[in-house]
Amino acid sequence: MRIEDELQQKSFKSEKQKATLNLLFTSGWLVNQHKEFFKPFGITTQQYNVLRILRGQHPKSISTCVIKERMLDRNSDVSRIVDRLTLKGWVKKTTCPNDRRLVDVVISEDGLNLLKRMDKAVDQLDDNLGGLSEKDAVQLNELLDKIRSENKEKK
Repeated sequence: MRIEDELQQKSFKSEKQKATLNLLFTSGWLVNQHKEFFKPFGITTQQYNVLRILRGQHPKSISTCVIKERMLDRNSDVSRIVDRLTLKGWVKKTTCPNDRRLVDVVISEDGLNLLKRMDKAVDQLDDNLGGLSEKDAVQLNELLDKIRSENKEKK
């Protein structure tokens, strides 16, 4: 559906304004799709993100500071997320021996098993972009990277 129809707006100040609103609207739509997808697994999008980061580090541990740097949503409260994952038995945390202010986190076998069970189902999330070909997806990625890169250079 066209963004004009979704927002019930006839026109925009410019194509860039339209694109900005379209990105924001689509982002919110995708976030809601992910929330609904993860509900049956008893996990949030942020928790899933942390588990994926930890699986990439496995068997090594990683500090909560580094996890935060690698999160999709960098405003997430990583300490609380890790505490919840610990209660569920999906991660283990220890105090860093070199710096007692830091917490090291490692994914548990139960966490790895959860991700393994989820892997095939997670492929369905990519179907949210079903209207795009691989070529379209490459172009979209390049455009999104360009937006972020050019704005970083301005700062």
